[in-house]
Amino acid sequence: MKTPYLEINLDKIEHNARTIVAQCQKSGIEVVGVSKGVLGHTEVVKAMLKGGITWIGDSRLLNIEKMKANGIERPFMLMRSPHLSEVHRTVELADCSLNSEIKVLSALSEEAIKSGKVHKTIIMVDMGDLREGIMPEDLFDFLGEATRLKGIEIWGLGMNLTDLNGTIPTHENNTAFLELARNMEEAYRFKFEVLSAGNSSSQMLLSQGGIPSGINQFRIGEGILLGKETVSRCDWPDTYQDAFKLVAEVIECKKKPSVPIGELGQDAFGNSPVIEDKGIMLRGILNVGRQDIDPGGLMPIDANLSVLGATSDHTIIDLTHADYDAQVGDLVTFNLTYSAMLAAMTSPYVTKILT
Repeated sequence: MKTPYLEINLDKIEHNARTIVAQCQKSGIEVVGVSKGVLGHTEVVKAMLKGGITWIGDSRLLNIEKMKANGIERPFMLMRSPHLSEVHRTVELADCSLNSEIKVLSALSEEAIKSGKVHKTIIMVDMGDLREGIMPEDLFDFLGEATRLKGIEIWGLGMNLTDLNGTIPTHENNTAFLELARNMEEAYRFKFEVLSAGNSSSQMLLSQGGIPSGINQFRIGEGILLGKETVSRCDWPDTYQDAFKLVAEVIECKKKPSVPIGELGQDAFGNSPVIEDKGIMLRGILNVGRQDIDPGGLMPIDANLSVLGATSDHTIIDLTHADYDAQVGDLVTFNLTYSAMLAAMTSPYVTKILT
């Protein structure tokens, strides 16, 4: 088998999707399965669908286009604000998009009218994490303009927490979001069909019964793919955390000092490493690097091994305490964090193996 490769267990992804869908359904919440972490990989998405996912969300039109071409027939949500330069493709490919700019909505309106379509939109409001979204005090005026646009259906209101600055979903900020939605509904005499307020960081609040009644949609990627909630990276109950495993090959195995020899400056990426002196160690080099993975997100299956660092095409591991006779040609297997999985899925140099 050509290395490095990423083992993807479709049964575990299907199980995770089914488990999370069932847990959310108990609170009246629909789950949008987020495929951006796997670049819209067709078989992974099919596993999500088998697990009960009905909507697929992705941040890139290229991924949505690929999924459609590969026979995925489900409604698609574009989860990043559409580019003005791509409004035609947005209306063509996505059934819904998340929006926070009236200029973009106006362009979508014009394109939808030309295409003879009605494009759904979820208006994003910023409830504190300071990524995308209209500030709450500006929402009334924004909706005043948005509701006049033809070819656009204001399908829902949404918020995003945790992803940028780690803002934790709480009963308070979820309730504030719900109250804002209800105030807008009363002011404009219409009803949001969707209140899309959660992602993988909402698991703890969900399990505590803290999601206010009325919030009815979560957008979940990491929970399904890696079985993790994203506030403290605890395991999502009753899910697998090892649906993705990276396998790399040892291409050098030698005893060397643990501390570099000579005067030190910056490394290849502009960092100044602080290195602990552990004496002579058995150091292995793997045929994978920062061009393929996030080294900080590699978790060796063998707890006796540790990652020392990485350059663009080499990852260095400490094999000193391996309980086997480590040598060139050995395969080393890792569980992955989301950032490492994302990089491995993106790298053309990492073969994807479905199991």
